[in-house]
Amino acid sequence: MKDKLEYIVFVSFGFLFKIFGLKISRKFSYFLAFIFFYLIPIRKQTTIENLTKAFPDYPQKQIKHIAFESYRSFAITLIEILFMPNLTSKEMENFVFSDNNDDIIGRYKENRGVILLSAHYGNWEAMALSMGLQLKIPFSVVVKPQRNTLVSDWLNRLRAHWGNKIVPLGISIRQIYQTLKEKNIVAMVSDQRGPEDGIRVNLFGRKASIYAGTAVLALKTKAPVFFGVSIRQPDYSYKTHFEEISFENLPEDENERIVELSQRHTLLLEKAVREHPEQWLWMHKRWKY
Repeated sequence: MKDKLEYIVFVSFGFLFKIFGLKISRKFSYFLAFIFFYLIPIRKQTTIENLTKAFPDYPQKQIKHIAFESYRSFAITLIEILFMPNLTSKEMENFVFSDNNDDIIGRYKENRGVILLSAHYGNWEAMALSMGLQLKIPFSVVVKPQRNTLVSDWLNRLRAHWGNKIVPLGISIRQIYQTLKEKNIVAMVSDQRGPEDGIRVNLFGRKASIYAGTAVLALKTKAPVFFGVSIRQPDYSYKTHFEEISFENLPEDENERIVELSQRHTLLLEKAVREHPEQWLWMHKRWKY
């Protein structure tokens, strides 16, 4: 019953946003951020703790400002996601401007798979949809199922609406591996907290657990890896630039190679977050252990 009620509220907001239009609907982000930051605080303390650890020299006033803007950024993303079914394929294709698609296509034409890495930054869902349309290449998106299966199914229908394929996280390593061996493109986010016994990399000067899957797959398949995030502009457009991660000068030891490659893409994530910290999702315990 709880899942059904949540789903009804979820799709009802989508219906309202369709009526108001995207430009006006985005203004609701202030209202939603205010509710879930001040009135019904959800993971507020976790967000502030994460920001304090990442930016220890920032005064608390600045930390709280970034935290609130992070909630508003997430609200904007949610509003846009709920509105996306109303977009045409051309509108979706133009949702995110990528300035170096030719680099990705060039590597793909070398008859190898390609891994596109991103993060919960800006509008990551729009980025996957937009890039799939822009590249016009078989595209598999690795996704983590939501707790609410009805909402999860709705999101997956949207993710696959313009041709992308969905690969569930968790039982998907063999499927991802096969997709790369078949010389296709795999997209995934790289900023989730890994397991307690996972490998550790430096993130904002602190050791953070990370999933090793990206590095393992890249090393086994020799697939090039590109990292990019969708950066929201003041006019609500999005821009991205994909940077290829170097495989040069990796250690000889296999485990050390995995850690080093993971560290390289984590440094790119940190760089992006430092530039626009309010656009990253700070609500999960990134340094839980």
